[in-house]
Amino acid sequence: MTDAYERMMRANQSNWDARTPVHLASRFYGIDGESDPSRWFAAWEWDDLGELAGRDVLHLQCHLGTETIAFAQRGARTVGLDFSAASVTAATGIASGAGFDVRYVQANVYDAVEALGGRRFDVVYTGKGALCYLPDLDRWAGVVAGLLRPGGRLYVVEFHPLLNSLGPKPAPGEGPELLLRHDYLGGSGPVHRDATHTYTDGPAVEGATDSYEWMHGLGEVVNALIGAGLDIRRLRESPELPWPRWPHMVRGSSGWWRLPEPGIPLLYGLLASR
Repeated sequence: MTDAYERMMRANQSNWDARTPVHLASRFYGIDGESDPSRWFAAWEWDDLGELAGRDVLHLQCHLGTETIAFAQRGARTVGLDFSAASVTAATGIASGAGFDVRYVQANVYDAVEALGGRRFDVVYTGKGALCYLPDLDRWAGVVAGLLRPGGRLYVVEFHPLLNSLGPKPAPGEGPELLLRHDYLGGSGPVHRDATHTYTDGPAVEGATDSYEWMHGLGEVVNALIGAGLDIRRLRESPELPWPRWPHMVRGSSGWWRLPEPGIPLLYGLLASR
């Protein structure tokens, strides 16, 4: 990885350290409430993941661990990893307060094999806003392969690159129509953001507001995993999100949100095995 990319990832790490207190206090995450961690999962995710009791599960780029706890609830021996020290501290406290034995490790995802002492897992889970912070998916896929036991499974649940290419808000003077504003495919370099507010409610982020994101099309993700020796088992595309990204989205029977029209993929789930 180039020096420039390492600098950008350090900026992202500082940004997520700064985001953490805002997210902890937000209604979006509802840490102080009685919310069920499973609310962040679609029903089809559990169908694809299968039985987790007694399994070793690793959640990469876990942030506050709001999803990580759901694996422990299902009887898995659970580890979460994130590059933000503030997030790892917060996640450890959240799990302990909820009475779950989850181990959290602070490390860059590219250093996960060494940070976890070479431990192998039955399931590696990642997603919902994680891959966009990684500049090199081939290297990431190699790390995942090194974290899985033979027969182990990777499950990626990510925002669809079509969603990422649609602007979240109309530009001044434009109507509410959804327009393609960003690249679908990678290769054009990182998108630099300098934002004082994050995707949650709450006050402005203090300090490190710079962040960098990389676009990754579905083909790039799939080919990176194949190149690392993993077998693709299933690919799903879903029209629903766990929160309303646009005001005109409607809530379905699942409790998640979709566009009334057009029917486009907003999330995808990819199951692969070693």
